[in-house]
Amino acid sequence: MLAGRHLLEPADLTVEEMEEIFSLAEKIIVDPSAFSEVCHGKILATLFFEPSTRTRLSFESAMLRLGGKTLGFAEASSSSATKGESLADTIRVVSSYTDIIAMRNPKEGAAVLASKYSSVPIINAGDGGHHHPTQTLTDLLTIRAYKGGFSGLTIGVCGDLKFGRTVHSLAKAMSRYPDNKFVLISPKELQIPEYITEQVFKKSGVEFVEEERLENVIGDLDVLYMTRVQKERFFNEQDYIRLKDSYILDKQKMKNAKPSMIVLHPLPRVNEISPEVDDDPRAAYFKQVKYGMFVRMALMAKLTGSI
Repeated sequence: MLAGRHLLEPADLTVEEMEEIFSLAEKIIVDPSAFSEVCHGKILATLFFEPSTRTRLSFESAMLRLGGKTLGFAEASSSSATKGESLADTIRVVSSYTDIIAMRNPKEGAAVLASKYSSVPIINAGDGGHHHPTQTLTDLLTIRAYKGGFSGLTIGVCGDLKFGRTVHSLAKAMSRYPDNKFVLISPKELQIPEYITEQVFKKSGVEFVEEERLENVIGDLDVLYMTRVQKERFFNEQDYIRLKDSYILDKQKMKNAKPSMIVLHPLPRVNEISPEVDDDPRAAYFKQVKYGMFVRMALMAKLTGSI
């Protein structure tokens, strides 16, 4: 039973509960009009203490498409936080007005704190470098739509694997399914944290390899998850210049990929995927955005007890 629950990190959901959400999302995709009034009378608050385009608008669009309403703010300066109001008090107040809250906050652990003071479900829409569970649900629904399931896949994650919360969450989620293999593509400076390799991959018996160059392994992948490599993460500019083109996906690199491979990206992108790849049928990142709206529709319908 998901009604009334908080979603603070992907591990809050069992595999069976995720299946429940994905199955409902797929029904919504097939016939959105059948769900256009399921949240009639419900109000979503979007509390975004740092900027967001896709995530905030996706939540708001999802609730509106379910027949509900939204209120909230898009940056901390629009809230009473600028007057010194505590997060606990903000949540106490807002949960008195609404039926569900989606919150993004730059401080790690903010969502857990919010959940202690909220009288309605809290959805963590990103708390610093910690978690972004609805992005993980989006990623998984997209993989399911293209691959039919979550098992027996070779998944390449490329770019900033050290600081990328979406990569960490995807690794944890896909490690719950059998026979998956991870290819970790990054410069040494941005390798995936040891706790992921030790506590997630090795503990789950998931095979993984580390590689510095995308072109060396792209032909082995079923899923390629791209992220941005940031110049400021390098200790010296020479290393960045030496490696930066290795993490730009272009038509030339795509020639060596499987016809069935899909490319995902949490967005926003900067230059890590060339626009020339956008028309490739394997480029799934803009469809991924739409799947994010559908999975949030399913999630909010469940958490509010509307379905």
